[in-house]
Amino acid sequence: MNPLQRALAEKAGHDNGFEHVLSSASDAVILASARHRSQAVVTALVGGFEVRFQPATPALLPELLRSFQPWARADDVFCVPTLPDLAALLRRTASLSQALPNQAVRDYHAVVAQAVETMRAEALGTEVERLVRQRVGQARYRDALLTYWGGSCAVTGVAVTEALRASHAKPWAECADDAERLDAFNGFLLVANLDALFDRFLISFDDTGHLLTSPRLSQSDLPGLGIHSGMTLRWLASEHQHYLQWHRERFLLGA
Repeated sequence: MNPLQRALAEKAGHDNGFEHVLSSASDAVILASARHRSQAVVTALVGGFEVRFQPATPALLPELLRSFQPWARADDVFCVPTLPDLAALLRRTASLSQALPNQAVRDYHAVVAQAVETMRAEALGTEVERLVRQRVGQARYRDALLTYWGGSCAVTGVAVTEALRASHAKPWAECADDAERLDAFNGFLLVANLDALFDRFLISFDDTGHLLTSPRLSQSDLPGLGIHSGMTLRWLASEHQHYLQWHRERFLLGA
């Protein structure tokens, strides 16, 4: 790696979520961040760059393979042909590293700890603390889903942020712990009409991501609710299945 290639790799990291250079040896640059725990080892190729990741979460690499399959050379190695491609790969990696378990949980606990300390100093009660925890957690969860789904509805692809809702498959109140509540795989980013139906268990999804409708919904109402034949999730990760099975069981109970 010559000095120019090294400088370009370091700048691409700095501008796209990997602001720290842990090492810059003759053949590679190791990039990291204070905002997440993933690392990227970048080496120069004759035409482009090779990037090998040390992921913060096991869920990261399958998501990168979904988005950047043409560049994948192994489960954790990607070969990108241009500098903009390197920037895109690093940017998506950094975003997912902050959205996927368990970085969102750590961020949530840090924000809540700060808020609780302020509340205790002001002698506020436990009910206020509970509400703050829920508000902060739901905001973090929404941020995680917006990042994971690229700011678009998991079904329709609609990218109007104001119309999108962070839907839990297993509701907040029924989750066992914060890890479940803030898990980006515990639900989907949905447009408001689908969110309302999903939240009330009037729709669900099968193991392949196809939308299911409850018999409680009249066929004549479906078009007005924005539901039509063949609707399906844009993709479905294996990590979704546990939560989706829970949701589908509740959905079937109301059928």
